[in-house]
Amino acid sequence: MRRLAIPLALTLALGGFVSPAQADKVTRTAACQGDWLPGTPTAEEVMRGELALVGLPAYQLGKKINWGASPYKNRSWEFVFQSLRWMGTLVVEYENTGEQRYLDRAEEITKDWVANNKYGARGTKPYVWKDHPVSLRTQALLCLSMHVKESWLKDSLAVHAKLLANPRLYKKGHNHGIDQDIALMGIGCRYGRKDWADLASRRLTGTVKIDVDAQGALMEQAPRYAVYVYSRLQVAMINMKSCGRKVPGAIASRTEALKDFIAHATMPNGYMVPIGDGTADTEPKMETGTPKQKVKAYRAGYVFGRTAWGKPESAYYSIRYGPGMKYHGHEDHLGVTYYAQGRDILVDGGFHSYEKSSYRYWTLSPEAHNVPTVAGARFRPHTSATLTKSSYGADRQSFRVTDKAYGVSRSRSVLVNHGEDVMAVLDTASGGRKVRNLWRFDPSLKVVSNKGGEVVLGDGKFKVTLVQFSGCDRVGGQQVERGGKLGWVSPTYLSRKPANVVVSPAAKSLLTVIVPGAESPKVSCSGGKVTVEGVSFPPDLF
Repeated sequence: MRRLAIPLALTLALGGFVSPAQADKVTRTAACQGDWLPGTPTAEEVMRGELALVGLPAYQLGKKINWGASPYKNRSWEFVFQSLRWMGTLVVEYENTGEQRYLDRAEEITKDWVANNKYGARGTKPYVWKDHPVSLRTQALLCLSMHVKESWLKDSLAVHAKLLANPRLYKKGHNHGIDQDIALMGIGCRYGRKDWADLASRRLTGTVKIDVDAQGALMEQAPRYAVYVYSRLQVAMINMKSCGRKVPGAIASRTEALKDFIAHATMPNGYMVPIGDGTADTEPKMETGTPKQKVKAYRAGYVFGRTAWGKPESAYYSIRYGPGMKYHGHEDHLGVTYYAQGRDILVDGGFHSYEKSSYRYWTLSPEAHNVPTVAGARFRPHTSATLTKSSYGADRQSFRVTDKAYGVSRSRSVLVNHGEDVMAVLDTASGGRKVRNLWRFDPSLKVVSNKGGEVVLGDGKFKVTLVQFSGCDRVGGQQVERGGKLGWVSPTYLSRKPANVVVSPAAKSLLTVIVPGAESPKVSCSGGKVTVEGVSFPPDLF
């Protein structure tokens, strides 16, 4: 199995063999035992001063820690470093083995951190006290507080609680807000502060209602974050119960509904469709069950469809629309992805990192997605898109989405035929404006031929054919770019691979037909219908 590039489904690092004699020495606590630690680094690696965070090479910590360290100039690394969750592995190992050396080193690390990272002090890095490091660090500090009763630790947790309770710093309707509420409730319950626990419970209910809609869709515009939110809400509900509190119905029901959303957003190969800030190697690694529907349109801005559940060879597609870009979203409205015959066909540009680089900003742009553009018109960011028409059949579905991201109405209709796998896409714009479109193919697919409005790509014996029409006339002149400005994809964190992007010429309408598994399919348009290897449909796809 491939591992997540950035830890989302957090797993407990338990170390090695534990004898009954060792386990009896220390009481295991609910604050320390649970799915809140990343899989790396291990306790032994921390003891050796080897910190491997967010998939980057191990950093040598040293006995005297440099709390301003940023060896990779990577924001995610800095935040995880300052979260001190890696310190928490030592406390967990102490509970599991009874070996005092782990607790001693954990206390030494934390006391040094507290002394050198005073809130608001000169020399303290601003990101140390950002909302997410504060909330994630709290659980590590609470775990340590179960065994270390020093005033400096309690005082530090009080500073954390004041920041967590500050409404100006609260990230409502976001996974960071959920983590803030978990942390504040943890401190409130640990030290008997009912006011903090009450506030955390009230805020969490409101945040969940915003972050997860009634259909169970995550509103952060990157499906992979649904796995993280689901896991954190499980923690929140367990903590509420252990604190003697009733779990609000809205939290319980929407957490349960998230499972269906995660299932629909997972491709037949077991990986989540990489939409928004989502890598192509994200596996849910959780039991979602099998939804009743094979096709689902979410008001949050997603259509997910497949031929069948539980079959790796099933066709699968996604279509984007909905609210304008926010949080972890990209400018991908009207974009599609397509998986068929056990292969990725049309892929998204992907997620590279959260670094402030030109490439990161390019991955957010329309040019990194399979979308239509309006020739000569300027793109308007953060524009919403609407699902205006849909047709559901057992073996064929059609959808139409529209927006005004270029100042005029642009429209995309998508038809997916199952059995004989075909995807057809019709792009138009109002006012007689011309459109062009981009088609990003999986990096494994190389150009075999490009002539007469037909582009064939392949990987060994497997072939995919793209054919384009305007009206019923073939459209030639497609350009294929691999590398350069457009031909890239980031399937995993910090990776960048060349991929073939087919760029169409501009036309008043563009009908694109994608046929997987065929090098020379018979594709024609006449008499008011399009025919692909015996499969027929109207030119408007409805």
